Amino acid sequence: MISCHRLFFVAQANLFELLLRSLHDEFVILVVDNNQPQEEDESSSPCQVISISASDISSWDMLIQESSYFHGLLSGSFSESGREHISIEWNIETFLILMRCMYHCAIDVSSTSFLPLFDAALYFGVERLLSKCKRWLSVLASSKAPASQILELPDLVQMWSFGLERAVDFVPDLCAAYLAKNLMLLKSDLYFGNVPYELLMCCIKHDHLTVDSEMHLADALLVWLDANKRLFDLSETSKDNIDSLMEQVRFSLLPLWFIAERRKTHGFSKFADHSIEMVTKLTKMSSKCLVDSIRDGPPADLRVRLTQYTEKLDLSGCTQLNEAILLLSVLPETYFSHPMWRKSLNSFLSNPEDDARNQEQSSQTTLPISSFENVEEIDISKCQRLDYKVTIKCISKSFPSLRKLRAAYLLNIKVSTMLELLQSFGNLTEVDLTVDIVPIIPCQASVFYTSPGLAQTPPIISLTSGSNSFDSGQVHRSLSCITRLTLEGRSDLYDKDLRSISRLCGSLCYLNIKGCALLSDACIAYAIQRCKSLHSLIVCYTSFSENSVLALCAGTSVTNSLASNLQMLHMSKCEGISETSLINLITRTQKLKSLCLRDTKVSDSVLCELSVSSLEAIDISNTTISSMALARVISKNQNLKSLKARGCKNLIQSETVFNSLSKGSGLEELEIGWGFTYFSLVSLRPVLSSLRAISVGLGASLGEDGLTLLPSACPLLESIVLYFQEISDSALMSLVTSLKHLEELALSYCFGDITLQSFKFSIPNLRKLRLERVTRWMTNEDLFVLTQSCPNLTELTLVGCSHLNSDSQPIISAGWPGMISLHLEECGRITENDVASLYGCVALEDLLLRHNGSGIQKTFLLDAALKFPMLRLVSLDMCDAKDGNFDVPEEKEEVRFLSIVKISRCKSQRCSLGRELAPVHRETLVMFWNGQNFTNTLLKQRL
Repeated sequence: MISCHRLFFVAQANLFELLLRSLHDEFVILVVDNNQPQEEDESSSPCQVISISASDISSWDMLIQESSYFHGLLSGSFSESGREHISIEWNIETFLILMRCMYHCAIDVSSTSFLPLFDAALYFGVERLLSKCKRWLSVLASSKAPASQILELPDLVQMWSFGLERAVDFVPDLCAAYLAKNLMLLKSDLYFGNVPYELLMCCIKHDHLTVDSEMHLADALLVWLDANKRLFDLSETSKDNIDSLMEQVRFSLLPLWFIAERRKTHGFSKFADHSIEMVTKLTKMSSKCLVDSIRDGPPADLRVRLTQYTEKLDLSGCTQLNEAILLLSVLPETYFSHPMWRKSLNSFLSNPEDDARNQEQSSQTTLPISSFENVEEIDISKCQRLDYKVTIKCISKSFPSLRKLRAAYLLNIKVSTMLELLQSFGNLTEVDLTVDIVPIIPCQASVFYTSPGLAQTPPIISLTSGSNSFDSGQVHRSLSCITRLTLEGRSDLYDKDLRSISRLCGSLCYLNIKGCALLSDACIAYAIQRCKSLHSLIVCYTSFSENSVLALCAGTSVTNSLASNLQMLHMSKCEGISETSLINLITRTQKLKSLCLRDTKVSDSVLCELSVSSLEAIDISNTTISSMALARVISKNQNLKSLKARGCKNLIQSETVFNSLSKGSGLEELEIGWGFTYFSLVSLRPVLSSLRAISVGLGASLGEDGLTLLPSACPLLESIVLYFQEISDSALMSLVTSLKHLEELALSYCFGDITLQSFKFSIPNLRKLRLERVTRWMTNEDLFVLTQSCPNLTELTLVGCSHLNSDSQPIISAGWPGMISLHLEECGRITENDVASLYGCVALEDLLLRHNGSGIQKTFLLDAALKFPMLRLVSLDMCDAKDGNFDVPEEKEEVRFLSIVKISRCKSQRCSLGRELAPVHRETLVMFWNGQNFTNTLLKQRL
C-alpha cells in the first residue's frame, strides 16, 4: 500500500486519482475529472506529478479538519462513503489550489481566480479558503491605497450575482462597496451599462460612495440609463425604479449649467425644473439664513459627498455654494445633536478667527470639523458666493493633505489676501487663481479717459500704482512647497504683491502672470531672479521686457542661466524687447518644449538662433517670420506636435516648411494661413493622422478638394476653424458626417454657397459653433433645425443672419438651455422686442448682443445679473438700447458677479444723396471689477 507520509497527485489527461486513508484505515480512491474542456497542446507533458509534503502528518486528520466535505466523506456520513472509487467533476487547477490551502501552503487570490476558488471552498467546506477569499475582497473594497489590482467590471458583476445566488451576503455587500469606492473609474467602462439595477442602487446608497462631484454621479446614472435604451417602452415598475435611482442625486449641489444642459435628457427632464428652482433659491440665500432655516439637522441634499476615500473634490460652477454648505459637509452627524449647534455655526461663519483663538485656548466651543486626509485636489472655480476667510479656514482644517487648489474666476479673492490664502496650507504645490483678462493693454490702447472707479484706486493705465498687499516687513511662514502658480488676468496684482509671493515661493517652477497689466518689467525681473527653479514662464500681455530678459540670461555662462532651464516660454504681445536681447535669450535656451512669440516683433535673425531640438509646440502667429527661418526650426525639431503660424504673410512661399513638417513624428494642432494650399495638405498627410485641431486663416486656399480631404487625412479632428475659405454644401456635409469626434466648428467670412442641407445631419458631439457672415439666409425655421441637429451646443456665435427676429429667442433658449456663451451680432431684429425670452438660458456666462434691434431695456445690466447667476462677460451696443442708453450699476452688489462689461457706441452716416449708411463705430466703454473696485475706461477702438 502507499505510504501515508507523502500524498501524490497524478494528473493525466482530464483526471487524477487521489488515494486517501479513511477513518477506519481503509483506502478510498477519489477520481477527480476536469470539468473544463481539454485543449490539445503537443508541447505539454502527458503526465504531471505534483507532490505535497505531509511528512509531519501521521494521519489524515488535517484533511478532515480543514474540509467539511472530506470529514463527511471519510467518516461515513455520505452515501458514497462505502464505495472504493468516488468520482467528482472539478477543475484540476482549482482543486490543487484548494488542497494546497488545506495544507497551509501559500496561495494567491486574484480577480480571475476568486470565483473558482470561492465556489470550491463553498462546495468542499474549506473555511480557511473562504476566509482568504473574503479577506482579499474586503481589502480590495476598503483599501485607501491605489488598487494594486483593478477588478474588471464584468468580474465584479459576476461575483455579485454569484453571491446572491449562493446567499453569501458579504460578497454582494463588498462588491457594492468596491463599486461605490471606485465609481469615478468604473463609470467610463464600456460595460457600465450592464451593471444590474439592484447593484447600482446598493452602490449609490453605500457609505463608501466616492465621486469628485454630484455632477459626476448624475452623469454616470444618465449614461447607465441611456445604455441598452432603458428609457424606451418602460413598464411602470421600471419607471419607478428609474425615478428611485435619480432621486438619490442631490440636485441642489449640481452646477447650474449641467442642470440646464440636461434639461431635455430622458430620465432627468422631470427633475430639471425643480433642480433649477432649488439652485436659484440657494443663490439668493445667505449662509446665516440657510443655517436658521434648518430644523432637524442638515438634509443630505445640502451636504457635499465626502468619504475617507475622496481624493478630489470638484465644486466648480456651483454658484449656489456658500460657506454654510461647505461647513455642513465637513461637520460630523453628532454635532447636530447639540442644542446650540446653530449658534456656534453662525458664530464661526461671522468670525472664523474667533474659532482659531478658541482652539488655541483648548476651548470646547470650537467646531469639530472632520478631517479627510486623502483629499489632495479641490476646485472651487466660479463659486462666487464663498466667503474666502471661512472657506480658507474650513479647507485648511478639513483637507490637511491638499496639494492642488483651483479657485478661478473668484473676484472676491483679492490679491491683498492671496498670501494669507497660500500660507494656510503646508503641502500645497499648485494654485490657480485665474480671472478674465481685461481687454485693455496699457500703453497700446487709444484711451479717451479712465476713471478710478468707486474706491478711487489708481487707473488701469498706470503701472506705478500702489498696493494693498501684506506689509513686506511682516514675518511669514515659508511656502517652499508651491511649485506651480497661475495668476492669469489678475488686474489687481501689483508689484509689491508679486515681490512678496516670489520671496515666499522660492521653489516656483511654473508661473503664469498672463494679462497682469499692472506689473512692471522690473518687478517681473525680480520675481525671475528669486525663483531659481523656474522652468515655465507665461508672461503674455504684460510689461515683460529688457529687465526680465536680462534676469533670465544672467549667469557666468550659457549653461547656468535660468534661460537654459526653460521648458516653456510664452510672451505674446510683449513689445519693447530689442533684437539683441531676444537673440541673447533665444541662444541660451536649451530645453524649450513650448515657445510662443505671437504678436511680437521677432525677426528671422532671432529665430535662426534657436538651436534646441526639443520643441513640441511653437506659436509665431502675426509675425514677420519667413518660410526659410521657420523651416530651419522645424527640421531640427522632429517631435513638433503643435504649429501656430496664422497671419504670417512672409510664409507665402512655404513649400520648405511643409516638407520639413512631413518628416516629423505627427502633428496634433495646426494653425496656418498664408502659403497653405490643397497641395500643402496632401504633402502633410503622413503626419496628420493624429491631428486634433486645425485653423486655416487668411492667405490660405484649401478649396473644396482640401476640405473634402480633411476627414480621411485627419479622422481624429475635434476642432475646425476656417477664415476666408471657399466652402460648399458637399464639403461641409463631408466634414460633419465623417468626423465623429468634432466638437468645434467655426466658419468666419468664408465664401461659397452653403444651405441648410449642410446642417440637417446629426452632430451630437458638437459643442461650439461659430457662423460669421456665412449664413445670411438663416431663418427661424433654419435655426430650429440647427437646434435639432446640434442639440448639445454650449457656445454659439451668429453674425450677419439678417432674417432672424424676436421669435428666434425662444428657439435658442428652448433648443440650447445649457448655453454658456452666446454672441449675436447684426442678426436681423432679434432684440427688437426686448430679450426676455433669452432668460431661459440660465447658465450663460458670456453674452454679446450688438446691432440686433433697438429694444433692450435700459435696466438690462441689472436684470441680466439677476436672471443669469453665472454671467461674467457682457458686450452691448448703444444702438440696441430702447431708450438710447443703459443704466450703469452704482454698486458692485447690484451686478453680482459681472467682471467685464463692454458698451460700444456708433455714429450714423449718410451718403452724398442723404441716404443712411451702416453705422460706424465711435468708442467703447469698458467697465471691469478687479476684486476691489470698478474701473471705467473709454476707448477709441471697438472691443
